[in-house]
Amino acid sequence: MSELKSVEEALTALLTGTAAVGSETVPCAEATYRILASDVIARLDVPPFDNSAMDGYALYHADAGTHLPVAQRVAAGIHPAPLSRGTCARVFTGAPLPPGADCVVMQEKVERTGDTAFIPAPVAVNNNIRPRGSDVQANSVLLPRGHRLDAAALGHLASQGITEVEVRQRPRVALLTSGDEIVEPGQPLLPGQIYNSNRPMLKTLLETFGAEVYFIAAMPDDLDGTRAMLALAAEQADLVVTTGGVSVGEEDHVKNAIAAIGHLDIWRLALKPGKPLTAGRLVTAEGRQVRIIGLPGNPVSSFVAAWLFVRPLMGALLECPALASLPRLMARADFATRTGPRRHYMRVTLDFSEAGMTAHAYPDQGSGVLSSCVAADALAVIPADAQIAPGDLVECLWLKGG
Repeated sequence: MSELKSVEEALTALLTGTAAVGSETVPCAEATYRILASDVIARLDVPPFDNSAMDGYALYHADAGTHLPVAQRVAAGIHPAPLSRGTCARVFTGAPLPPGADCVVMQEKVERTGDTAFIPAPVAVNNNIRPRGSDVQANSVLLPRGHRLDAAALGHLASQGITEVEVRQRPRVALLTSGDEIVEPGQPLLPGQIYNSNRPMLKTLLETFGAEVYFIAAMPDDLDGTRAMLALAAEQADLVVTTGGVSVGEEDHVKNAIAAIGHLDIWRLALKPGKPLTAGRLVTAEGRQVRIIGLPGNPVSSFVAAWLFVRPLMGALLECPALASLPRLMARADFATRTGPRRHYMRVTLDFSEAGMTAHAYPDQGSGVLSSCVAADALAVIPADAQIAPGDLVECLWLKGG
């Protein structure tokens, strides 16, 4: 297990055999950012009838070029009467098209005198008309399984009168931290102690990725205690995430504890930051296998590894393609760097201009500099054994989409 694994090898090992969690039906009002477990089929045509795309006059196209009596006024929500040839109707945006009309002319082009309107010719058929079903057709797939229900998707459901949906259950995640030197915020710091920044950071990331973080605890800095804590967490979890205790020190027990009660699939990766990452499967007393990811204790390493590995694993548990990988952008570097045998994920901010996109590296890329993560828009992916000069194109993984 001493050979450094690539990010791609680690992801393959992590995702192979991962089965989706179960599903549940919830009200749409409570489904924000949940993941659809099945296709949603449209019940209605949208629009439900031919309607006007603007305020104007509806007519039969061949009647344009003459003065036409204004036979009716049709506002949104009004059921119009059939339109007789040689007449027109005053219509407003969203109003149903009167039967017999096949075009709408915007009001700015019409000369209105009393109850008569002059409409210049020619006018094309279907001009300024939104046909029935032009957006959505009844019995078509409105939203596919695996879709994340954002604001637009929830509006789409509401447009069909849908009030509840089948979604994936939130994967239950146990979040465990290690290190006797770690103190929770609000407690006094003794010499040699530091506050626990990883716990709130990872809890927020896990919830952003769709998890229910239901069990949070600290692991003792000994093998037996770590093993017992992992076994307890696995009994109740779909995924166990730990932070710290995964390196090669005498007080790093997570790797050996995983091997003792399960299978160790990954240890030590060829990336920077995040080299001492561990992943495998814990076996419960009933024989159930539970995925575990042991993240490094350094906060930047933990942050980067969560985006690279925990997020796609959550995507597999939720069957959500949008979580499988981060959006990739190309930007011009305004920095110079040289890498060794490990791929480097640099924290960068991005500037967008007419000249293109520019990536600015945070000045201190140390694995303990959490301020670099606060500032970061993206992770610039610098290949192993590479030399980057200002102006070179670099691939960036966008972090702001959640």
